[in-house]
Amino acid sequence: MTLIRSLLFAFLFYPGTAVYVTGVILLSPFGDRTVRAIVHGWSDYHHWLVRNVLGIRMIFDGHVPEGAYLIAVKHEAMVETIEGLRLARTPVVVMKRELTQIPFFGWVTRRYGVIGVDREAGAKALRTMLAEAKQAAEQRRPVIIYPEGTRVPHGEKPDLRPGFAGLYRALGLPVVPVAHDSGRLWSRGLVKRPGIIRFKVGEVIPSGLKREEIEARVRDAINALND
Repeated sequence: MTLIRSLLFAFLFYPGTAVYVTGVILLSPFGDRTVRAIVHGWSDYHHWLVRNVLGIRMIFDGHVPEGAYLIAVKHEAMVETIEGLRLARTPVVVMKRELTQIPFFGWVTRRYGVIGVDREAGAKALRTMLAEAKQAAEQRRPVIIYPEGTRVPHGEKPDLRPGFAGLYRALGLPVVPVAHDSGRLWSRGLVKRPGIIRFKVGEVIPSGLKREEIEARVRDAINALND
């Protein structure tokens, strides 16, 4: 049954994503509000499929406040990258540059507003990320970042990538850390197991802390559900 659920999810989600992508492309001339409504509708569609097809329920402990914040999210699976659009109001997401170059889908991500990071570009990538993040903050849009830089298996607690501290220092924004345990159910493979994914929104961490302190506090907070 788990395999059947997973196959049905894939059968519905990926063609459905193509429909939403087409909708953004066709209706983009009607403005940002329309684009954002379609993208958020796609996130809601994904959430509905996860709940009703995969049998995965999500429980949220706390909520992300509105306004310009740096939202640091644990990264264990694909599910939280899409669910992140539901965590905050019109967030700008820091993501791999490769995803922003996927035909059609990549254009939609850029039209909505994302920060594509080229991991091989070094200092240049950091400068680009900082400039785009500052623009998002000026628009009072929160910025979502996965400070570990890549997916990690549930239970692992790697050091944060240097780009997080640079972004934190440059933006001067408080941080909202978000922990979860999606990796228990959501593997890199096809099969997703039913159950409960817990999200825990930590206490807001103020701006202006030294690098060692902000990294330690964020690392502890985003791993709060790793026991």
